[in-house]
Amino acid sequence: MARKMRHMPLVAGTAALLATSLFTSGCARIRTHQGYLGEPILIESVQPGVDNRASVQATLGRPTFTSQFTTAGETPTWYYVSRDTRQLAFARPRPVDQTVLAVRFGGDGNVATVDRIGMEQVASISPSGDETPTLGRSRGFFDELFGNIGRVGSVSQSGGTADNPGG
Repeated sequence: MARKMRHMPLVAGTAALLATSLFTSGCARIRTHQGYLGEPILIESVQPGVDNRASVQATLGRPTFTSQFTTAGETPTWYYVSRDTRQLAFARPRPVDQTVLAVRFGGDGNVATVDRIGMEQVASISPSGDETPTLGRSRGFFDELFGNIGRVGSVSQSGGTADNPGG
């Protein structure tokens, strides 16, 4: 019996250590990287007036996305986006670093400008409320459910129906 009593604190200490390690393992920091992985030397080598679309694609690879709208005489801008985030357990990830490399091309296909945009351009927004306000009248549940009874298929004075007013 005395032998069992001597090992009791050891077993309790081991159990407490195991429980503590399981509890704190869920609180580990998670770091993630999303997007473009570029070498700084390669990014610095892209020069306006020297490089063209083919050389930029050979140096940096395919862009993350391209612009949809251009002005006359321009080709789409290529964007290379990378973002590092950090989060704790189940919390929302928060950005730690973000870099956007925008390569604009002129009408001749040569690089016009190379812009680097960092975290200073990241906007933090917080939506207000649970609903988005809309224009128009506010209708309740039963108005939405029974509101079209008698309107669908009825003929108006102009000769058309509610769903086809022209007739």
